[in-house]
Order: sequence, then structure tokens, then C-alpha cells
Amino acid sequence: MRFAVATSVAEAVDVCLIDGDGSEHRVPLAEQTFGVWHGLLPGIGPGQRYGYRVHGRGANPAKLLVDPYARQVQGTVTDLTAAHGDSATDSLGSVPLSVVTAPGGPGTGPRPDVPWERTVLYELHVCGFTRRHPDVAPEHRGTYLGLAHPAVIEYLVELGVTAVELMPVQAFCDEPSLLRTGRRNYWGYSPLALLAVHPGYAAVAGNEIAEFRTLVGALHAAGIEVICDVVANHTCEGGPDGPTLSYRGLDAAAYYLDHDLTGCGNTLDAGSPTVVRLVTDALRYWTGELGVDGFRLDLASVLGRPGGGRFDAYAPLLTAIAADPLLAGRKLIAEPWDATGDGYRVGGFGPQFSEWNGRFRDTVRDFWRGAVGVSELASRLAGSSDLYARSGRRPWASINFVTAHDGFTLRDLVSYERKHNDANGEDNLDGTDDNRSDNCGAEGETDDPAVLACRDRQVRNLLATLLLSTGTPMLLAGDERWHTQGGNNNPYTLDDETSWLDWSPHAEASALLGFTRRLLALRAGAPTLRQPEFFEGRVTPNGTPDLVWFRPDGRVMKLADWLDGRRRTLGMWIDGTDVRSHPHWPDNDSWLLVLHAGAHAVTVTLPGPEYGDRFEPVVDTAAPDGIPARPRVRRPGARMVVAGRTLLAYRAVRSTVTAR
Repeated sequence: MRFAVATSVAEAVDVCLIDGDGSEHRVPLAEQTFGVWHGLLPGIGPGQRYGYRVHGRGANPAKLLVDPYARQVQGTVTDLTAAHGDSATDSLGSVPLSVVTAPGGPGTGPRPDVPWERTVLYELHVCGFTRRHPDVAPEHRGTYLGLAHPAVIEYLVELGVTAVELMPVQAFCDEPSLLRTGRRNYWGYSPLALLAVHPGYAAVAGNEIAEFRTLVGALHAAGIEVICDVVANHTCEGGPDGPTLSYRGLDAAAYYLDHDLTGCGNTLDAGSPTVVRLVTDALRYWTGELGVDGFRLDLASVLGRPGGGRFDAYAPLLTAIAADPLLAGRKLIAEPWDATGDGYRVGGFGPQFSEWNGRFRDTVRDFWRGAVGVSELASRLAGSSDLYARSGRRPWASINFVTAHDGFTLRDLVSYERKHNDANGEDNLDGTDDNRSDNCGAEGETDDPAVLACRDRQVRNLLATLLLSTGTPMLLAGDERWHTQGGNNNPYTLDDETSWLDWSPHAEASALLGFTRRLLALRAGAPTLRQPEFFEGRVTPNGTPDLVWFRPDGRVMKLADWLDGRRRTLGMWIDGTDVRSHPHWPDNDSWLLVLHAGAHAVTVTLPGPEYGDRFEPVVDTAAPDGIPARPRVRRPGARMVVAGRTLLAYRAVRSTVTAR
């Protein structure tokens, strides 16, 4: 077995083999090449536990270090004092260990390779999603095998999502601040080893790699892709007063910046060749050997700030990922911000990356709570070309979302105006105060029928806006089941009912689930609602532009209308007969959306006959189930009353269509 570890500051390195009884056998690595210490140890096989000790000026050989390239880790931090880098206490027995694994493994089945324009993302937590699932065996709940259960897979398929975006499944460890207070990191944004599958979600201890492969294979067989959330911006070692578990003890200067851009105590240096090599090797391993289909890069702006300087979309690490022959063919999603003002870079990444579109989230939230007009809303509905077209990207580069793991759930977004994070143990000081939420007249739980009806309608409005907009939609798992966190917008330490999905049947969950399924089925069957190209205002074969915006009186929006911040109503007509762009799409696939965020009803005039011979109602969020109560076909120029806070979707039908 060949062992190798990068450290340019060491004068000597030992690989330390740990026996079953905890005893240690140290073997010096005698060879050094290009800053990598390496050596061949015969007779070592899978299951062998090991670590490294580094000798030299500034190093502390009393610290047993995890291999950054370990495919498997075991254990956790049990003694922060012993793990501290300045302590002379031997950390063996108080820190995690690396484990030798067998090479390769069984395949995970053919990749679904879902085109971006058909993609629907579903962000979930491996443990929380099945922890209370009644069809999953108790011993498999909250594990990789639980998520691979046929009943769970069937639920995802019937829902209509095409990809699960897994919150971190690389091996992570609780950060020092949590360990000191007896808390734990439930979310997992605190990585220890980027190539290791997190052992905490395994049904059988030590079997996490095989179980993760089983999960990926089950999802692939159902046509669902797997996107992994990767934290390559910081580690679980925390700040200078944190434990020395791996990177800090090997070569701190090669891994870390000397200042914090992440708000997590440390920042990996995206300009360091050591970091670039580690991150790209890890991503290749996850997609090549574990079968995943793409990555969401947490705080990705850090990856574009080598040396901690200004953001560069073509910085070494981002370029290495985008140019890699294996990774370039996978779905790459950037979270385009970090903990600093300069790190907010929505729309600023290179053409290989899609991005979480925080401006979509903020604009849609603001519109439906009546805080803004319709100007920016139009850009977000149409795919955010102002953010992504200039870099040569397509509409699907915009990952549209209204909620994510970080913040309120959809139910809480319409039930709370302020965060309620007392259970987190941080005096309600953690989590954002910029929620852009509206409680509909009462803070938290209530039995007021008017408030409850308002909340139900607002949730339908937010969901319909998300799933009918151009771009790639992302749902937060549980939103479709009316999941609440009790107003907690940052439950990263709560491994309990706050975070676990409730699978018990109840009326609100059933109605919302049915509505979400119908919206996703509608989107899947209507290519016009998932445009692969940006609108250009080009004239279509029918003589109309590809996209037209309307005022409530049925007239086309003018500049003065866009500048009027008091407007709360917008009509959006999307042509579906453009032969040049979509020659194989069905006839009669044009759509009219009417979005009205005002609290009171408004009279709306439908557009003229050039936009359709008739308008067939498909979605009405004023109806309890979102299905138009009186599905009456509307004629061009018809006037109708639209209830307050309502979204309507009509299929615009032509009796005669342009010959193809």
C-alpha cells in the first residue's frame, strides 16, 4: 500500500498505523517528491486505520492528522484540549482516524443525463428526509439506504423532480464552538475530508461507501440525478484557537488564508496549488467512482478569490474545475456569495457554472408581500438575462428558488416576520434578519381562518411563480408537505423534529403536495415554460414577439409603466410557436400568466386576438387546490375580476397555427 501526503514544511513525516486495541506503529515516509512525502508499506489492506505525524520547525508531532485524501474516516473529536495544535498532549484517541479502503467498486448504473432545461432540483438532507418516514425500516431511517428505499424513490418520481441536491455528504466534524457547548453540526457544512463519504449516515458502521453507491444507483435507475453540496471554502478546524486535525498540522500556509472570508473561522486558499489539486481530485473521485452527476459549490465566491483578493471568475480553482475533462460534463452550480460584501457575485461566474439566483428569491418574496413593483420581477420571470446572457450562458444557468436550507421554510415564510432561533443556543443572534417574509397578520401559529387562507394562497403564489418561471427551479424538501421549523431560520444544530420531515397525513400537506405535483407536471409538459434560450423580442412566424408584457388594461407595458413602483399587476405572454428556436415543440404551446400581488381585486383585460383565439384557464391560486373553480374559456379582450394576491395561468390557443 502506497501512502502519500503533501507538506512542504516538514523535515520528516510518519505514517502511523493504529491497531484494533488503539496501539500505534509508526513508519517514516522516506521519500519526498515535489513537496509530497510518500512510501510503500507492504501488507496493508482495507480496514487499516492510520494517520500522519509531521516533524519539523513549527510542526507538532504530538498531533495525529487525518489524511486529506482519506476515502474513509472513523471517529470524531472527543477532547479539544488534546487536539489543540499547541498542546504537547498526544491527540491519539481524541481525534478522527483515516481508514484504508478497497480500490474501486460496483457501478451506479447509467447516468440519467437530464438536459438542463428539463431539470428540477430538490434540496434535501439525507438524515432529515427519512428520519420519520413510516415505510422505511427503523434501522434505515436517516441513512443512505433509507433515502434509497423504493417508497422514497417513488415519492420523488411522483413529485416530478429530476435531481436531488444533497446537503453535505462528505465526512464532516463538529466545529470547536459547538463541541465546547455540547452541540453538533446537523447540516454538515464543516468538512473534515473531502473524499470521504460521511459515516454518520450509514446504516451499518463502516459501510458508508457501499451504501452511498446503492443510493446513487437507486436514484439513477429512477431517472433522478444526484448533485452533491461540496464545502471547499473552509474546514472544521475553525480559527487559530481550534483543533489541529489535518490541514493545519500538515501545512497551514499551503491550505489556509491568514484571514476569514467565510465566517467559519478559516478559509481555504483557492490560489494554492495544494488546494486546487485536492478539490479537483475530490470532485473527480465523487463523480468518477461514486457516480454523482454534479456539484453545488458552497460559498463559491471564495473559490474565485485566490490569496483572498478580489473575485475573479477565471481564478485558478474555478478554471481548473471548469476545464477538467470529467467535471466539465457535470452539472456545476455556484453559490455566488461569501461572508463579505465583495463576495456577492450573483451573475458573475463563468459560462460553465449555473448559480443560485439570490435576486430571484428576494424579488419574488418582495413582490408577493407587496413591497416592490413589477420591473425586476419581469427580469426574474424571464430567466434573468440581465445576469447571465452577457457571459454566454442560457436561462437554465439561473437556479431559481424561493427557499433553501438556509432560511425560512415556505410555510414559515408566510407565517413569521422575524426569526425565532432560541433553540439554537445562540441567543437568537444567529441567522439572517433579512427574511422578506409576511405573516399575513399573525406571528406564528394561529387558528384565524382569514390568516390561514391568506397563508395558503401566498404559498401557492410563491410555488407557482417559482415553477412557471424560465430558468432551473429548486424546491426545498418538505415545502410541498407544509413543513415548519417554528420560525427558526438557521436550525443547523437541531437534529430533531424541527428539521425532520413530518410524513403523517394531514389536509394541508395533502393539498399542497397535490398542487406542487400538478405544477411540476404542467412544467414538464409545456416546453414554453422552460425555455432553453433567452427571449430576444424577436418576431415569431405568427407576427408577434416571443415575449410580451401587459398592463391590467390589456395594453403593452411602456417605459413609464415599468418605472411605476406602485404597480402590483403584470401580464406575461410567452410565444410557443417560434420555429427557429423550437422546431419540434407542439403547436398551441403559448401561455399567458397574470400575477397580481395587490391585497384587493383588480379588473384585468385579456390581450387581443393576435395572442390567441381563446385562453384556457389552467392555474388559479385563489382556488384552494389551485385548479380554476369555474374553468371558463376566455376570449381575447375579455374583462375579468382577479382576486387579490392571485396568480393565473392560461394556455393561449390558436385555432390555426403557422405551417411548419
